Amino acid sequence: MTSSVHEVIVLALVPAILWGFTPVFDKRGMNAGGSALQASLVVVIVDSTLYWLAIAVLYGRSAFAGLTPEILLIFAFAGVVGTALGRVTIFVGVDKVGASLNNAILSSRPLFATVIALGWLGEPLGPITGAGIAVLVAGLALLAVSKGGDLDGWEPRDLCWPIAAAATFAIANVSRRYGMLQTPLSALEAVALNETAGLIVLVAYVLARGGRDALERPRASYRYFAGSGLLTTAAMLSLMAALGLESGRIAIVDPLVATAPLFTLLFAAILLRDLERVTKGVVGGAVLIVSGAILITS
Repeated sequence: MTSSVHEVIVLALVPAILWGFTPVFDKRGMNAGGSALQASLVVVIVDSTLYWLAIAVLYGRSAFAGLTPEILLIFAFAGVVGTALGRVTIFVGVDKVGASLNNAILSSRPLFATVIALGWLGEPLGPITGAGIAVLVAGLALLAVSKGGDLDGWEPRDLCWPIAAAATFAIANVSRRYGMLQTPLSALEAVALNETAGLIVLVAYVLARGGRDALERPRASYRYFAGSGLLTTAAMLSLMAALGLESGRIAIVDPLVATAPLFTLLFAAILLRDLERVTKGVVGGAVLIVSGAILITS
């Protein structure tokens, strides 16, 4: 492996670990009376603020040199789909089925990402893709009958939320990869555009829903979501840096990021015992999905 590939692996594992832990904050925040819309807005406000402060300090007036309308549109699209729509669906999923189950299903993202990358970026598919899809689908089926996740129980239709989140994040990641290949912008500048676009959409939606009334939630929930936002700040920046490297193909980055559920299972088993049930079926399903994701993108 070249040093560039090693760097991609490290950068892709950072969001895997951090996004493996954020569901713990998310579930605690939901249990404290929070909502998916509130959580999404808090997380994006936290990371957008930190990104813009860093840009002001590091780049000053020279920031965004070489930015074109096309690139701005690409990152804005990724922000609307992945940051706004994707975050809302993922928080609903955490609330409905639990952090461990939700994050496990999110690992199906490489299935969507690889198909999209094939048509859009021309990235190759390996001959064992069919086997990977079969393993991934088996993992999803096992999770559906695992009787794990949220202790209050859930319905099979609730699994649509994390599946929808996986699809939106896949679309967003392919868009980000394409954008990073077309622009001289740094990962920090790119992720700031991405998150700001998502923030604009979320704020507009909050105003349409009644403004302040839609955000009247217990203070404790805000603290948990702010913690999730801090972790997401580092995770998103590391992800964009990985996608921006020459060796940062979707087929390498996405499977590594998709290992996040394995970390979530560990964290949930220790820190969410009072809210979730991590069964053997959940563990087995998560392992199958991650394995299938790796096979699909091999």
